[in-house]
Amino acid sequence: MTFHKILLVNIKENDIETSYWKRIDALTKKKVFLPKDSPDILKEIKDADCLLVGFATHVTKEHIDAAPNLRYIGTSAVAFHNIDAEYARKKNIPVTNIAGYCTDSVAEFIIASILNEIRHLDEGKERARNNNYDFRGITPSQIKGKVFAIFGLGNIGKRTAEIAQGFGADVRYWSKHRKNDYEQKGLKYEDKESLLKDADFISLNFAHTPETEKFLGNIEFSRIKSGAVVVNTVPMETVDLDALENRLKKNDMIFISDHSDEMKKDDLTKIKKYKNCITYPPIGFNTKEAIINKNNLFVGNIENFLKGHPTNVVN
Repeated sequence: MTFHKILLVNIKENDIETSYWKRIDALTKKKVFLPKDSPDILKEIKDADCLLVGFATHVTKEHIDAAPNLRYIGTSAVAFHNIDAEYARKKNIPVTNIAGYCTDSVAEFIIASILNEIRHLDEGKERARNNNYDFRGITPSQIKGKVFAIFGLGNIGKRTAEIAQGFGADVRYWSKHRKNDYEQKGLKYEDKESLLKDADFISLNFAHTPETEKFLGNIEFSRIKSGAVVVNTVPMETVDLDALENRLKKNDMIFISDHSDEMKKDDLTKIKKYKNCITYPPIGFNTKEAIINKNNLFVGNIENFLKGHPTNVVN
């Protein structure tokens, strides 16, 4: 079984290695590439039976209704909040993602970004570049013995917790559901309010859903202790930007994010002006190993659907 036409939105040919394109070519008679803001999407989707979309690409009820032959939707990302997966389910159209492809990469980035700040590595490198090898005036701290809070104990949250435990941190978590298996490994469950107050390091690791929209607002930021480091590697819709700015003005905590590419220019400009707000390009997921996993999962999902046993279905 093959597809008649695959419409690829926000996926470029250089996003995927040639060997994987050969596998996709074997699954379809035709491929059409469009940017995510193309006015031709509704026209091209009419006769498509497969829709493949890149990160942060919207697939709405209107798109689905415009495609009477659509059989499959696949995203080349973990997050799928921009896809109306529930409506697709009602139309018997599976939506797949590539969950788990970058678990280790993101977890390691979270720890690395914290270490970069608390060990003042940038300042140390800058001094050395200027032939200044005096350590005085640099006052770093360590992870060991600190309260490390994980909000959302999915794949990335669990791996982050394991690494933080390896550093000797007091790892605690909050999640929608208790994780008894990880509590047996030494993680402590704590309610959201108490954990925000106690934490030296905070890592947000849950999906963006209506329930997690603006998870960190004015009340939550007011509870976070002075000197804390907050790392957000999930969509910035989970943070109330006005509330974040109000807290950044106090210059008593550090906020780190690698989702700057998704933000509106005005919103990004508003928070970037604060030195205690560290914005990275979307590099948390981006390791050689993760890219291989990503391609294998993405193409494998398509192949498995056509074989009759779809994998990584989110709806």
